[in-house]
Amino acid sequence: MKLINIKFFRDTLGLSIAFVATAISFQDANAQQLPIPMDTTYNVNRVYNQIKKNYPYAIPAQDRMSEKIKASRNIVYTTLADTPFGKRELHLDIFSPVKKGKYPALILVHGGGWRSGERSMQIPLAQLIAAKGFICIPVEYQLSLEAKYPAAVHNIKSAIRWVRANASKYDIDPDKIAIGGASAGGQLATLVGLTSNVEKFEGNMGNPGESSAVSAIVDIDGVVSFLAPSSLNLPRKPDAADIFWFGGSYLEKPEVWKDASGGYWANPKSAPMLFLNSGYSRFHSGQDELIGQYQEWGIYQEVHKFNVQIHPFWLFHPWIDESADYIASFLNKVLNK
Repeated sequence: MKLINIKFFRDTLGLSIAFVATAISFQDANAQQLPIPMDTTYNVNRVYNQIKKNYPYAIPAQDRMSEKIKASRNIVYTTLADTPFGKRELHLDIFSPVKKGKYPALILVHGGGWRSGERSMQIPLAQLIAAKGFICIPVEYQLSLEAKYPAAVHNIKSAIRWVRANASKYDIDPDKIAIGGASAGGQLATLVGLTSNVEKFEGNMGNPGESSAVSAIVDIDGVVSFLAPSSLNLPRKPDAADIFWFGGSYLEKPEVWKDASGGYWANPKSAPMLFLNSGYSRFHSGQDELIGQYQEWGIYQEVHKFNVQIHPFWLFHPWIDESADYIASFLNKVLNK
């Protein structure tokens, strides 16, 4: 394994930081593949060091199995045969109740400004929710240093199709699949969940005969609309996370910014939604408008706010425990009715 360090200066999740992006090259039996660039700066330890002075009672959540759950880890859900970096496998983990039965599934998408983070950051939340009677599935997707928008959307749609195709093997109810995510993952979950049956978002990454539709959406502090004033008017550097992901600013690529706004695709048949919010309102851009639409259409929606000045609150106790309770309660209401 070869490591290549590349220094960047970026604004990730509203924090001006310097970071080192690590590129990892993988070697198979036939050829050395090109390095896949990775930004490793968004991680639990870094966030903890930023918040511990103001929130000394915060405890980083750990990957911890209990007697109530079992795990299948590092499963390949799709293989991209021809990328700029060669053959690319994308992975997921499955956390399930030990007790036999058929369960609803929640696919979880991690955050990190679309260019950092990893699926392991969603594992503690997945484990807590799985212990409450759901199958929880953190997924890997291509970040923006590897592939620009809409690759991540195509990845996640493919993951949903894989879950539906393998539902019987993992005791999943294929009619009760939900999508959820945090921060950038919340934006992706909202966009994926609200674009069921919109062909241009499907991609061609596996199991084309299966549906990528979901029955519920969980958005944890993720932007609903990039066109909402609190998002569009946000001061940005030329290399801001969303500009970098989209490959251009709103003035340069207005159609892309509109298409990537999940709220734009909402309709009277959209899935019920749960919103979990931090004390930073800019991460809720477009949420009020979408809730208003849901109320007019009679679609169930639920909102809970954590009054803390921490964006990734779901990475820490006590807020991860409350988040798991809210999510399980919501899923029981809309999937097990």
